[in-house]
Amino acid sequence: MANAVEVADLRKSYGSVDAVRGISFDVAEGEVFALLGPNGAGKTTTVEILEGFRKRDGGRVSVLGYDPASEDLRLKEKMGIVLQTTGVDPYLTVAETVDMFRGYYPAPRPRDEVLKLVGLEDSAKIRVTRLSGGQKRRLDVAVALAGDPSVLFLDEPTTGFDPGARRQAWEVIKGLAGLGKTIFLTSHAMDEVQYLADRVVIISSGQIVAQGTPDTLAGRQAAGVLIRFSLPASASLPDSLRTQARVDDGAVEIQTADATRTLYDLTSWAVQSGVSLDGLEVTRPSLEDVYLEITREK
Repeated sequence: MANAVEVADLRKSYGSVDAVRGISFDVAEGEVFALLGPNGAGKTTTVEILEGFRKRDGGRVSVLGYDPASEDLRLKEKMGIVLQTTGVDPYLTVAETVDMFRGYYPAPRPRDEVLKLVGLEDSAKIRVTRLSGGQKRRLDVAVALAGDPSVLFLDEPTTGFDPGARRQAWEVIKGLAGLGKTIFLTSHAMDEVQYLADRVVIISSGQIVAQGTPDTLAGRQAAGVLIRFSLPASASLPDSLRTQARVDDGAVEIQTADATRTLYDLTSWAVQSGVSLDGLEVTRPSLEDVYLEITREK
């Protein structure tokens, strides 16, 4: 499969601060790709370089076969961007807004198709100022799709959504990927990334610290499994378990790479001591658990 995005040894500094320090990754055509990292990790700088809004200091970057630094116009005709916050004329209707942005592209997607893709076909005549927050975010996606882009950059696409609206937005994004669009996602919502992304790259301090599918990252050997339970106030874990446990007001969490041995030690102690392990559960870490572990380490 061809690559929609290629990044090799990308570097960017701001004075004495190295924001991006030689990162390399590829994004395949039709893939939902997520770039994750804490604030200040170099994530925004990387995305802005890919979008053509910031110049790099070194390395090679290609988006749809174009260098964003030198082939800006031709690339933007094939690119859609959904920022965290966008501004459209509040007094235009939904249809008028999409038509206005369609007019900026040489081969736009039909307006009715765009509105159907984002679930706004019944809101075409409603003015933007009367839309709900979720509908406005759908309109942001519609504007990004107006030119029928091949690659779509989504920055925190469901910020401020209620759970129902978030799930609907996820299905819209899944549908776009099903049409063959390449989705480049940045988000702090790990459940969103775990549901949507085919592959994830995590950066910290300008360097890649982990990459893979959400499932393989969540199942890393280093992460092991999580054992959670509650202890009565009168009980205290034995020293062999206390050193690897996190206790917060009676709620205990143990992360271990040897679940069999740890569970044996825990349950044997509980039976011998007559202690009830309320809410005992054993789970594989989620992507959020692994993300926090990785970024904490780095």
